[in-house]
Amino acid sequence: MKLKARGPSPFSFSPLESFLRFLMASTEAPTRDLDDLLCSSPHQEQNGESNTSSTEAGGIDDGSASLALCLSGASRIERAWEHWTKLGGPKRIVAPMVDNSELPFRMLCRKYGAEAAYTPMLHSRIFTESEKYRNEEFTTCKEDRPLFVQFCANDPDILLEAARRVEPYCDYVDINLGCPQRIARRGYYGAFLMDNLPLVKSLVEKLSSSLNVPVSCKIRLFPKIEDTLNYARMLEEAGCSLVAVHGRTRDEKDQKKIRADWAAIRAVKTALKIPVLANGNIRHLQDVESCLKETGCDGVLSADSLLDNPALFAGFWNAEWVVESNEGHRDGELDQTDIFIDYLKMCEKYPVPWRMIRSHTHKMLGDWFKNHPQVREELNAQSTLSFEYLYEMVDKLRAFGKRIPLYVMNSSVVEVDENGIKIAA
Repeated sequence: MKLKARGPSPFSFSPLESFLRFLMASTEAPTRDLDDLLCSSPHQEQNGESNTSSTEAGGIDDGSASLALCLSGASRIERAWEHWTKLGGPKRIVAPMVDNSELPFRMLCRKYGAEAAYTPMLHSRIFTESEKYRNEEFTTCKEDRPLFVQFCANDPDILLEAARRVEPYCDYVDINLGCPQRIARRGYYGAFLMDNLPLVKSLVEKLSSSLNVPVSCKIRLFPKIEDTLNYARMLEEAGCSLVAVHGRTRDEKDQKKIRADWAAIRAVKTALKIPVLANGNIRHLQDVESCLKETGCDGVLSADSLLDNPALFAGFWNAEWVVESNEGHRDGELDQTDIFIDYLKMCEKYPVPWRMIRSHTHKMLGDWFKNHPQVREELNAQSTLSFEYLYEMVDKLRAFGKRIPLYVMNSSVVEVDENGIKIAA
């Protein structure tokens, strides 16, 4: 069944009408295993529960004139900084997450303090070949800026073809050079391209010499810091305008057990002349401030912690980190059911496949499900979902009477901004 966003679209078509019409097409979402999707033909039959992806990219100009202006300058480094400054130098950024940093979640995080965001990783080959994949996996709107659109790739020409489809609707085209999962090994992309630096260089050079938008790269550390620094310098010389550094190596996958190396990130920042972002160890807003100070970076990415607490950048803490903190905290008069309701409203406005909504339901309401496992079991028993079911599920959780609040530091002042959003400053 296809679901449409409620209410009229607030956006008008841009001059690139034909491109926008394919972006606004509604399709059924795939439920195939992600490994199969990324490593096999995209033309195979796909079945499963979904809603429509209804991208509304209208109202965004094609970017040529403005980007030509912001990318003018005496040198590549100057152009990189001109662009970053024009975007406002965002500090609090939503990291790319497969099936999790989709448009409704990005907009939810922006509502609660995020200043920029990445799309989920998109597979460049499938993106060029499958209209269905494009319609479902890349959606945006005019408020969804600044935006990094991230691709995995191992072929410069295919990557360029994919990038040209999205460059009018983003501020950076990002190359995923950091994915350490087995799917990346099988598909030969992400962190496994660290074994083939000439190929990496050719990917960056192809995009940087051909696009109107800057190219960024998200990387991991080599075991030896000098190898990491040489790697980062190579990316800069190839035309990369921004590097985001995940402070772990390719083999360090357990983020709960292995802390990100902020000292190594600082070394990369010191070695490069372009903007550098830090990724790793961001659990709450205090970590954001500490990371910026210790690494000297220009912004910070958060991933898993935002899934549990999308209000992280607004200064709200979940109970897990409050227990570990030496600071005093109080009830922030906001909880994850409040945020989840906001998320559902975003999904009604910006439809996405139900598999994404289901995933976020488990993440955002995980603490509530621990107290009421029968509600989680009922959710898992649903072969298809509806907004009506999810709203009723939230009412049921609240009716049990044991609220699980998000917290703010005692020193924080909770203010309500012009949009009615609570911000702990």
